[in-house]
Parts: sequence; structure tokens; C-alpha cells
Amino acid sequence: MPKRYGQPCPVAKSLELLGERWTLLLIRDLLAGPRRFQDLLASLDGIAPNVLSERLKVLETHGIVAREFYSEHPPRAAYTLTPRGRDLGKVVGALAVWGSRHVHRDATLVHDDCDAPLELKYYCPKCDTRVSGRTVHLKSRPRPDARPSMRRRRAAAR
Repeated sequence: MPKRYGQPCPVAKSLELLGERWTLLLIRDLLAGPRRFQDLLASLDGIAPNVLSERLKVLETHGIVAREFYSEHPPRAAYTLTPRGRDLGKVVGALAVWGSRHVHRDATLVHDDCDAPLELKYYCPKCDTRVSGRTVHLKSRPRPDARPSMRRRRAAAR
């Protein structure tokens, strides 16, 4: 059962979907390309088949993973990331960079062309510049379907 944080925050909402054990490791492995169930089972040492199946179903339901059958009898499928799922490559990369600095210093994420360790930066497309993490914050966006009076009530409640 996924954890529910009950917070109107994109980090909390993302963790409700992606925070279960094995989920980000599954996405990490799918970033390399399509994988069969047995391949994923072999690469995720220690995951139970029923847990892998459940994680894949949840990710498929939320449009992060797509299942493509390559055999009908018996039914066999390959799993691949959707564009929405591939977008999580940045998240997995950020975790890899952070982890190599603070937790597992035996490996680091490097640039294929020059083998240099990577750094992650914030970028503002409007200003066309990199920005410091100290100069960013989360800002609520009004829901497009919300009436103006509802927006004012929500803002007053904050």
C-alpha cells in the first residue's frame, strides 16, 4: 500500500507514487531500454516476483511504464519507460550524483565524452541562466478548472 503524506506538495505527491521500495531502482534499470520481466528480476537482486509485478502495474497505471507483449502463448511482455517515465532519468541522475558525494563514494555519475563527474544545476529558461538553489522555491499554481472565488479561498487558507 503506497504511503499517503496528505500534503499539497509536489515532493510528497511524487513520493506517494515513486517512494515504495524498489520503484526507483526499477526505473533506473528501465532507463537503459526495454526489459523483460525475467531480466528485471535478475537485475534487481532480492526483489520478490510479486513485488516486481505490483510495482510494474502501478507504474503502468500511472503512465510511467508501458508493457508490450512479444509472445501470446505463453503471454510474455517487455517493459519500457514512456516519455513521462524517461523524464524521471533526471531524478535518478540527481540521486546518483548526491549518493556518490554523500553515501556511496565508490562510484560517480560521469559524462560519456570526457569521463568528468557531473554536477546538477537549476536552470531558468525565462532568464536563460543557471540559478542557485538558494534562490528557488515552490509556488502553487492556480488550477485551471478552479473558479476565481475558489482560488481566493484557497489562498486565504494558506
